[in-house]
Amino acid sequence: MPKDQQIRIAPSILSADFSVLGDEVAAIDAAGADYIHIDVMDGHFVPNLTFGAPVVKSLRKTTKKIFDVHLMIAPVDPLIQDFVDAGSDIITAHIEAGPHIHRTLQAIKAAGVKAGVSLNPATPIESIAHVMDMVDLILIMTVNPGFGGQSFIPLMDKIAAARSMIDKEGRDIDLEVDGGVTPQTAKMCIEAGANVLVAGTSVFKDGPEKYAENIKSLRG
Repeated sequence: MPKDQQIRIAPSILSADFSVLGDEVAAIDAAGADYIHIDVMDGHFVPNLTFGAPVVKSLRKTTKKIFDVHLMIAPVDPLIQDFVDAGSDIITAHIEAGPHIHRTLQAIKAAGVKAGVSLNPATPIESIAHVMDMVDLILIMTVNPGFGGQSFIPLMDKIAAARSMIDKEGRDIDLEVDGGVTPQTAKMCIEAGANVLVAGTSVFKDGPEKYAENIKSLRG
């Protein structure tokens, strides 16, 4: 990772207390979160169901931080505009979620927000080689998507390969890692080239009074 590139922390609200979700988002904002990571799951592409665009719209009132919206849904394209209208800043779609990732990325960019592409653990990084000119963010999953609290899958070669592809592209593209990120695995991800870390359990586990300390511990 370039030495001058800041490590950004994107707490996943999947691990927040849903009964006070707006307060939780405000708390991680105050604690130093760079992005707010919003995991949208449909119970179809992944085996879990979370929240849709109306929840994102409600949360938009609680913070000015970047909404990093991770769509684990299939099909993706019909719902892109809903999430843009709800206040998303980055929309990330899975390459595995449909046959036309190029079209999906086009649609995200045309809607006026940043476009991300996510890869499940078994998906080779080479699969996105021909859409590198369209992406603003690459999300490497280090767990199988669907649930929080899973163990980290060490895909350091894949993260490093993604960093190499970004460096060759010569543009400002975020390299994000999501899944089992702790202070220990965060260091490994940063060394491999990641500059954005998604963390749910590691941030939210101790309650709001510990959020700032937990976020700081992930920066290395």
